[in-house]
Amino acid sequence: MIIAVIGDSSCSQDEARLAEAVGEQLAERGATIICGGLGGVMEAVCRGAKSKGGLTVGVLPGEDSSMANPYVDIPIVTGVGYARNMAVVKSARAVIAISGNYGTLSEIAYALKRDIPVIGLNTWSLSRNGQEDGTITRVGSAAEAVDRAISLAKGEVGYW
Repeated sequence: MIIAVIGDSSCSQDEARLAEAVGEQLAERGATIICGGLGGVMEAVCRGAKSKGGLTVGVLPGEDSSMANPYVDIPIVTGVGYARNMAVVKSARAVIAISGNYGTLSEIAYALKRDIPVIGLNTWSLSRNGQEDGTITRVGSAAEAVDRAISLAKGEVGYW
């Protein structure tokens, strides 16, 4: 099972700890992590996964595999910049968004457009006509995010 973890290439220590815990717990549950392969949230989630023997895939925006953070097992070089965001989320059964900037927002949009569930930890919220749009499943902890992502990826629970 492949779960995408998305977030900014720079993050706070709290966000990094959260991402690392998500990576650890996903690895313990046997999930493969796919991300953008760079620093920040992406590096932290990969570091957490590697600490528990997990497998990590980094879909890189550039043309050089050495750009990958040191915890990426399989670097995928694309040379397509932010367009790689689509490949990250479309490769996953569920997406966990941690914090993030506009690149993260684009990944959220790609996932939702393809009916791939998005679980949010301190990330974007969406609204339509002034009302919050409940398409991002909000959770408050790494454990909740992982439980929800795996359940949704397996089709055990519906969302929205």
